[in-house]
Amino acid sequence: MATWKTLTIQDSASPLMEQLMFFHDHTLMILLMITTLVSYIMMSLFINKFNYRYLLEGQMIELIWTILPAVTLIFIALPSLRLLYLLDEINNPLITIKTIGHQWYWSYEYTDFKNIEFDSYMIPMNEMNNTNFRLLDVDNRIAIPYKSQIRMLITAADVLHSWTIPSMSMKIDATPGRLNQINFFINRTGIY
Repeated sequence: MATWKTLTIQDSASPLMEQLMFFHDHTLMILLMITTLVSYIMMSLFINKFNYRYLLEGQMIELIWTILPAVTLIFIALPSLRLLYLLDEINNPLITIKTIGHQWYWSYEYTDFKNIEFDSYMIPMNEMNNTNFRLLDVDNRIAIPYKSQIRMLITAADVLHSWTIPSMSMKIDATPGRLNQINFFINRTGIY
């Protein structure tokens, strides 16, 4: 869960979120190298008063500043595409949870074993105590099994909604008349 005064990504609760964190660190390292290189070149141009007059029409320098950004984009695109396919991969789910977004609450249905249905309303501010998460806590929390594949089918009854758990890298839109699905695996217990 997000806490005050943190600028980092939340702790991961799924293998996909761990992969996204690795990709974030990988991309950030590439950006840091680019920033360092450009800063070094700019500082050396300001400090050094000598100019190389054939720099503007050199074939080698044009080849370098064309190929180097292309290679950099490939180093970013390949892990990104791998993650994109991993996010949409559907393995054999143990259970399926139907989620319906309403104007002020969410409805959940477990239909694999018994037909269990319940509504989940946000707790008003005047009824909260110190153990509740402000603007995030509900009266009936959804219970999801640990270390098993889960498929969630999501739709909306009235307007657009967005169902998300950031620490599991899950965010999916609930659209009226459309059934979206997301597959996830939880490898850490907790309240999210």
